[in-house]
Amino acid sequence: MKKNSNLQELMGYAGGHRYLTYLSLLLSAVSAVLALFPFVFLFRIIREVIEVAPNYAQATHIVRNGWMAVGFAVLSIVIYVCALMSSHLSAFRIAGNIRKALMAHIAELPLGFIGETGSGKIRRIVSDSSAATETYLAHQLPDMSAAVTTPVCMIVMLFLFDWRFGLVSLLPVILGFAAMFKMAGPSMAEDMKLYQNALADMNNEAVEYVRGVPVVKTFGQTVHSFKRFKGTIDGYYDFVMSYCKKCRPSMLSYTVLVNSAFAFLIVLALILAGGGPVAQPVLLNFIFYVIFTPLIATAMTKVMFMSENGMIVADAMSRIHSILDVEPLPEPRSGKVPTDNDVVLENVTFRYTGGTTDALRDVTIRVGAGETVALVGPSGGGKSTAAKLAARFWDIDRGRITVGGVDVATVDPEKLLNAYSIVFQDVTLFNNTVMENIRIGRKDATDAEVIQAAKEAMCEEFIAKLPQGYQTMIGENGSTLSGGERQRISIARALLKDAPIILLDEATASLDAENETEIQQAISRLVEQKTVLIIAHRMRTVENANKIVVLSGGTVAETGTPEELMKKNGTFARMVKLQTESQNWSLA
Repeated sequence: MKKNSNLQELMGYAGGHRYLTYLSLLLSAVSAVLALFPFVFLFRIIREVIEVAPNYAQATHIVRNGWMAVGFAVLSIVIYVCALMSSHLSAFRIAGNIRKALMAHIAELPLGFIGETGSGKIRRIVSDSSAATETYLAHQLPDMSAAVTTPVCMIVMLFLFDWRFGLVSLLPVILGFAAMFKMAGPSMAEDMKLYQNALADMNNEAVEYVRGVPVVKTFGQTVHSFKRFKGTIDGYYDFVMSYCKKCRPSMLSYTVLVNSAFAFLIVLALILAGGGPVAQPVLLNFIFYVIFTPLIATAMTKVMFMSENGMIVADAMSRIHSILDVEPLPEPRSGKVPTDNDVVLENVTFRYTGGTTDALRDVTIRVGAGETVALVGPSGGGKSTAAKLAARFWDIDRGRITVGGVDVATVDPEKLLNAYSIVFQDVTLFNNTVMENIRIGRKDATDAEVIQAAKEAMCEEFIAKLPQGYQTMIGENGSTLSGGERQRISIARALLKDAPIILLDEATASLDAENETEIQQAISRLVEQKTVLIIAHRMRTVENANKIVVLSGGTVAETGTPEELMKKNGTFARMVKLQTESQNWSLA
C-alpha cells in the first residue's frame, strides 16, 4: 500500500478546511505573478525616458506607468495577505485536530507507555510537533507555492525581452546550483540527522548538568567534572566546525555566482556593442535585466531551502506517529466486573518494549482481600513493574493477573482503575488550587469531603499557612510546596477516592524522618480495611505487612511474614541488618 505524503496526511486532519489550504496555494502563486508586473511598468518608464531624451516633456506615460506599478504591488500584497489568512485558518484547524487526535489516542494507551516515554517528551510532541505543522502550513507552504511560481514566470520574462540576456542571466544560477549540489545533495539529510543527534545529546546532558549544579557548587567542581556533558559539547563543536568547513566552499561559490548576474550581463552588453556605441534596444534590455535579475538570487534561495522545510515537517510527522502508531490495549468484551478485592499475579512473565531481558519471570504473588503484601528487594528487581501490572499498565507476555477472580485483561480499563488508589513516589500536581488538586481523587466530592480527606492525610497544618488556604494556587507540579507536602496531597486524593485496592510505590522513599512519620500516619488511615500492595526500601514501612515478597532479578526470591523471613536469614534479613546498621551509624 502506497504511503500518503506528509501533505496528504495533514489534509486528512483539515476536514472542509483543506480547501482553504488549496486556495492559499493558488492565491500565493497569483500574488507571486502580480509581484513581477511592477518591473514591467518600471521598464516602460525607463524606456520612455530614454526614447524621448532629452525632450523629457514628451514622456507623458510616466505617471500612468508609475501608478500601474504601485497598483500591481499593492494588489500583490493584498492577495498574499488573503493567502496567509486562508492558510492560517486551515493550519490552526489542522494543528488543533492533530492535538485532539494525539490526546484521544494517548487516553487509550497503556499507562505504562506514559511512564516509559516520559510526560515531558509526550508534551513536546503534542505541543511542538503540531506547532511545526502549523508553521509549515500557515507560512512555508504558501511561500513554497510562490517560490515555485516566481522562477517559472521569471524565466518566461527573461526570454520575453531578449533571449540572449535571459540565457546569460540563468548561467550564474545554473553554476551556483551546481556548486551547491555537493552540500545540499543526497548527503544533506544524513548531515542534518547527525547535527540533530549532536544537538539532542548536548541538550540532554545540559539538563542533567543543571540538575547537578547544587552538587557542583557544594564541592567546588567545574563543568569538567561532568565528563559526559563536556564530551557532548566538544562533540557538537567538532561536528559543527567540520560541517561548516565542508560547506564553506560550496556556499561561498553559490552566493557569489547567484549575485553576479550583472557581471555576466555587462560582458554580454560589451560583446553586443562590438566596440562601438551601444544600440538603444540593447541598452534598454541591459538596464531591465540589471534591475530584474537580483530577484533571481532571492527566488532561487527560497527554492533551495524548500527541502529544509520538508525535512522539518517530516520530522514533526515522524514524532507524531511515534505516539499514534502505538497500539492501545485490547478492549475487553466480556463486560465482567470484579466482585472481590483480592489481587493475584499467577506465573507472570513480562518484558518491556525493546528490552533484552524479562523484567518479571514466572512471578506468582497473591494478595488476599483486606491483606497487606509488601514487595521488597534490590533496585531493578521488578517491584514497581509487578505493582503496575496489577493495574494493567501493560499487558503481560505470559501468565494471568486477576482481581476478584476476574482476569484484568477482560475488565473495562476505566472500571478496573476505579478499583485502585495509587500513590507514587513521584507525585504529579497541577497548576491549580490545593482544593482542586485533591478533588481529582473524586470529581464530584464536596468541599467538606475534600477538607476531611486533607485532615486525614495530615495536610491541614501546612494548608493553613498558605496565603489563601485551600484556594492557594500551588504552581506547576506543586512547585511552591515541599516534597512531603506534595506527597500528603497525593495521599489525600487516594483517601478521597476511597478505592478498595491500594498501590503504594515508594511513597516515603525520599522523605526526612519527620515527614515520613506524618505520612506513615496518613497511610495507616488510607489502608484501613483495604487490599494493599506496598513497595518500599525502608523496612519500617513494611513491618506490619501480612506478607512480604522479596523480588530479585525479576523473580520471587523469598515469601513469608516478616518473622519467617528473619528466621530464614536470607535476602530480607540482610536488608534489615544493613539498614539497621546504617541508622545506628554515628561519628566516633
